[in-house]
Amino acid sequence: MTESVLLSIFFVLGGSMLAQWTAWRFRLPAIVLLFALGLLYGPVLEVLHPTRMIGPAFHSLVSLAVALIVFEGGLALDFRQLKEAGEGVLRLTLVALPINLILGTVAAHYIGGMSWGAAFLFGAIIVVTGPTVVLPLLRNAKLHPRVAAFLRWEAIVNDPIGAILATLVLEVLLMRPDEGSGTFFGFILPHMIASAGLMIALGIGAAWGMRWLWVRDMMPEVLKIPVLITSALVLFSLGTLAMDGAGLMASTVFGMALVNLRIPGMAEIQRMKEALVVLIVSILFVLLTADLQRAELAHLSWSIGALTLAVLFLVRPLGILLATARSSMPWAERIFVGWIAPRGIVAAAVAGVAGLRLQDAGYPGAGQVMPAVFAVIASTMILHGFSLAPLGRRLKLTLSDEPALAIVGANDWSSKMAIAVHKANVPVLLVDNSSLDLTRAQAAGVPVLPAEVLSEEGAESLEERPADYLICTTPDAIYNGLVCAHLTPHFGGQRVYQVSPGIARLDQYRGLSREARGKVLGEPSWNFTLLETLVKEGWRFINLTVTDENKDAIFYEGSNLLPFLVLQKGVSITVLSAEDQARPQLENGHCVVALVPPDFSETSLFQDAAHHVGA
Repeated sequence: MTESVLLSIFFVLGGSMLAQWTAWRFRLPAIVLLFALGLLYGPVLEVLHPTRMIGPAFHSLVSLAVALIVFEGGLALDFRQLKEAGEGVLRLTLVALPINLILGTVAAHYIGGMSWGAAFLFGAIIVVTGPTVVLPLLRNAKLHPRVAAFLRWEAIVNDPIGAILATLVLEVLLMRPDEGSGTFFGFILPHMIASAGLMIALGIGAAWGMRWLWVRDMMPEVLKIPVLITSALVLFSLGTLAMDGAGLMASTVFGMALVNLRIPGMAEIQRMKEALVVLIVSILFVLLTADLQRAELAHLSWSIGALTLAVLFLVRPLGILLATARSSMPWAERIFVGWIAPRGIVAAAVAGVAGLRLQDAGYPGAGQVMPAVFAVIASTMILHGFSLAPLGRRLKLTLSDEPALAIVGANDWSSKMAIAVHKANVPVLLVDNSSLDLTRAQAAGVPVLPAEVLSEEGAESLEERPADYLICTTPDAIYNGLVCAHLTPHFGGQRVYQVSPGIARLDQYRGLSREARGKVLGEPSWNFTLLETLVKEGWRFINLTVTDENKDAIFYEGSNLLPFLVLQKGVSITVLSAEDQARPQLENGHCVVALVPPDFSETSLFQDAAHHVGA
């Protein structure tokens, strides 16, 4: 392997992961950073040209990677989401698509100056919204589940349909003059319908086969993910052999069928594949953008710029407005969906192949298709990537952006802790499967969720509530650990906590494995029995505002104060744990939620502080 190839791998992998981390750290759209990185490597510095380095196989590898992406996207299409969002999903996938096709074609002809054939192909390509762009944006947007379902279903379902539609348009445009409507209706259209139907059947059949093997324990754990990925790629290959675009449909249907068949153990596999897809999407965006060279960008013109603006501000909004007419969708949702429509890898791949075939056939205006599609992809990724979250907040379609806390387990002391957090005006949610145990906190105004968080219903309900940190406070240490381990992928390993199971059970070798539990809440000696006893003896939770006078005494071991949380409203929540490397830095105005004895007063704390400083 040559040095240039090794350096390219280093820069693509390292750069893409650095872009992902930077986007997470500073709450930026990762897709935009990846796109900029690809432009830097390709057109700007010209140090990376994948097609030249890999050859014709590059586009085939891209197609296989896209198959995995739409397969993983299919795993997110749970039919239960359609209970509330069904009408909107149907309108976006069945009604809006042909309307956008017509409007896009008309705009490409009259505004972009393309011939009718090239304009029709352009219109067919831009009807898709890319799951490679939409899904990463949804992960960090905190949209209401109904609105997120609209964008998710449209992106994943329309992707293969759009690819097939572009293939259909291309076949019609490439028909010889002596081939009339008989060829189209007698061969091309029936072939496409049969191929699509066969791929749908194969996708569902393969999913049933997986279920049959899994429930009979005929598939070892180590082979489950490799077999699923292989099956998705095989289905894609078979579908593509039958017809361009049908492979994407087969992979999507396979994933959709798997999740709706309720196969045990799929949740863990989905999380692992999601991580794999993040890596694939990151690499693909860098490589595809880098593959655009300066000569291709030189084809951008004022007419293409005007066409891009028309797609952004006229075609898509008008298409959604017409498709959702007389529907139950509120105007806020229509405006939001009418604006948010980023295009991604599939549009680029289809434009690259179809545009070149049309250009090779000598079709007038075919050379404008690829740069026009690229302009739409670039502008929608940037504009929609940066505007999705702000527009959602402006239209009140997002969950709260404030850091929030979820407490699982309603008992005497945890209910009082939740009430203290609520009084500090910090979002908190108390969860328990017993409505009776939630009564005290609910009476104090604390939002509650009567559900079992380990059930599918409970997990879905928890996802609909804005929570960033989790504390499990039931008397059962094993259950607490199970909840923390189960919800770690949702919250993150450093944001799930549980009441101490006891010092002996925290032994690193003989005790509960850190992988099977959350971080310890407070000190190891603060187990459930101790906290319950203290509250029965009259200890209470208070909200203590940090000042210069008490700052040094809050963490002083000699004070009668058990601190659990440090709150900064709208900014941060810090759950104190003995397993953290260092104590948080206290600043004036911070609120400390602490358990204190019945006779506690801030005066005694000041005295402790003075004694501590004097010592």
